[in-house]
Amino acid sequence: MDFAFIITIFLIGFIGSYISGMLGIGGSIIKYPMLLYIPPLFGVAAFTAHEVSGISAVQVLFATIGGVWAYRKGGYLNKSLIAYMGVSILIGSFIGGYGSKLLSEGGINLTYGILALIAAVMMFVPKKGIDDIPLDQVKFNKWLAASLALIVGIGAGIVGAAGAFLLVPIMLVVLKIPTRMTIASSLAITFISSIGATVGKVTTGQVDYFPAVIMIIASLIASPLGANAGKKVNTKVLQVILAVLIAATAIKIWMDIF
Repeated sequence: MDFAFIITIFLIGFIGSYISGMLGIGGSIIKYPMLLYIPPLFGVAAFTAHEVSGISAVQVLFATIGGVWAYRKGGYLNKSLIAYMGVSILIGSFIGGYGSKLLSEGGINLTYGILALIAAVMMFVPKKGIDDIPLDQVKFNKWLAASLALIVGIGAGIVGAAGAFLLVPIMLVVLKIPTRMTIASSLAITFISSIGATVGKVTTGQVDYFPAVIMIIASLIASPLGANAGKKVNTKVLQVILAVLIAATAIKIWMDIF
């Protein structure tokens, strides 16, 4: 394992985790294609899809810890929202992860494509006035939040993602949670969701530990930096970046399907 390999993997982890902390997503949307395509491009390594998903799962766990830690002060973490959606998404991801064995690879890709398309459309729905609500006065339908998180968890479990790219538009559009609270709380919910994925990948031997450790170190440095940057950026700008990122993911997935 040479220096070029270490630097390449570190930079992939750093960039992905910075964006993860800033936007409240686990970051596998960005890191999965980067890990798959960039190391072979520079001739430093070539990971299989299983190895990439294993490294991503472990890395998302640590990236979300770093982001949540950075958001712990300021009232951004809605504990009630995290509890209801976190427990539901964990149950859903276990069901989806188990049920994915019954689907073909084409079926899994189609599920991912449909989820990403729904998320992309939701991100472009106007979100008026949600950021005018004081953080200590935010209210939401608890059972709707739990039900939607369960559905997201099942879908995320099927495709092996933490599901944050779906959680964020649901929290903004359906539950009307302010942008910064959505970002902070979705990082905490994604952390809970990624526990199941990480345990599954580790116990089935799908994790290449050396690059995973490099990615974890990068995550713990970059994710809090991204979260601190996200606190300073205008919420409308954050929403636009999220919308573009989710739309690009949807387009890429549908191009792969066809």
